[in-house]
Amino acid sequence: MSSSLFQTLNISRQDMLSHMLDLDVTSNNLANINTAGYKASRSNFQEMLNQQLKGGVQLRTTQMLTTQGSLRDSTQPLDWAIQGGGFFNVTLPDGTIGYTRDGQFALDANRQLVNSSGYPLFWTGNIPEGTTDISINPDGTVIGLDAAGARADLGTVQLTRFPNSSGLTSYGDNIWLESDASGAAQTGAAGSENFGAISGYRVEQSNVDMGQELTRLMTLQRAFSMSTKVFEQTDLMISQAINLRKA
Repeated sequence: MSSSLFQTLNISRQDMLSHMLDLDVTSNNLANINTAGYKASRSNFQEMLNQQLKGGVQLRTTQMLTTQGSLRDSTQPLDWAIQGGGFFNVTLPDGTIGYTRDGQFALDANRQLVNSSGYPLFWTGNIPEGTTDISINPDGTVIGLDAAGARADLGTVQLTRFPNSSGLTSYGDNIWLESDASGAAQTGAAGSENFGAISGYRVEQSNVDMGQELTRLMTLQRAFSMSTKVFEQTDLMISQAINLRKA
């Protein structure tokens, strides 16, 4: 029996697995279309070769798309959006620093600024009891009115950027981690060179393109169906060849 049949069977099997993994990435993008600061991901595949023969493809990595999401106005003083490059720094449960574009912050019971997942913002300041009318300047300076009604500087929010932000590793909860592919973190003042400015009373929306993702979803479904048919037909041909040899 020709080994090409088994090779075709393996390629179609590998294609089905790859389409399923790619479908997961596309579905995740669509599920987060309304998540503040969410960055869409795309699948990167690699062709597999075996003794100079094609062996299908496999998913190697998922890559974050770093394009700017549109900004919408908000009525919340702690809704902050980055316009340009950079990430907010948040402290994760194990003490490490994570990076996010989600700037929808709130005060917890300890008067810490936390994001929507409850991770504290890493910044050089605090919000004393009785502070009102909190706002942020484009350079990251947080100001407010103290208990006596006087204007007070509360601290500064710095941003972090990476040489290759597409190489960041996903932590989950809309948080990203530094990796070898991303390069070392570079922290600086908002609004300075290569760092975006921070806008108060604004929320960065996800950069997911619904039309593009729905088109991708339909394409993947059709491709998976074709790979399934190839697998079924090849399996049938192998079974018939085995039966002929037995006869």
